[in-house]
Amino acid sequence: MPRVRTVAVTGGMGAGKSTVARMLAELGAEVIDSDALARAVVEPGTPGLAAVVDAFGPGVLAGDGSLDRAVLAEIVFADEAARSRLEGIIHPLVRAEFARRRDAAAPDTVVVNDIPLLRNASEAAAFDRVVTVTAAADLRVHRLAGRGVAEDDARARIAAQPSDEDRAPFTDHWIVNDGNEDHLRAQVGRLWREHLAPRPRT
Repeated sequence: MPRVRTVAVTGGMGAGKSTVARMLAELGAEVIDSDALARAVVEPGTPGLAAVVDAFGPGVLAGDGSLDRAVLAEIVFADEAARSRLEGIIHPLVRAEFARRRDAAAPDTVVVNDIPLLRNASEAAAFDRVVTVTAAADLRVHRLAGRGVAEDDARARIAAQPSDEDRAPFTDHWIVNDGNEDHLRAQVGRLWREHLAPRPRT
């Protein structure tokens, strides 16, 4: 019986995972963005936002009652315990929402999860394939600078994320995003044709 096939596309900041996910969408995949889900599960009125306020106090709320992400980021960025506490709230909600959307997909769909972090084998095992997008650190810093991130901040954020070596045990396919868009598109197209695209039924 045809079934949904799930693919995690992951990689550090500035590596280009969202660009790869967008290219896979153009080829026919249904893309679910974990960053977008993480925002949705803490919208005003959600249990997620209530849990974040309970954990970190009302100071993380903006004047309109929404989550002040800049304030929260300042709290958790340099505090590993606070970051773990936040992830313990957000990640289960994001996984549940991903599962809901995955289960609603039509049979034979390739569902791509654009996901920043896969921390361990059990998280990776939830997907049929894991694709990691990589690029040199200096190139990633340059890309982040183009988004307005200061160099020191960009390097600190990259250093705080899992390295490619950390991701290697869970990676089925690598995309090296160190060239131009045509080079990247060629790699993504080959990955789709050889490993991800639904096979014709006989």
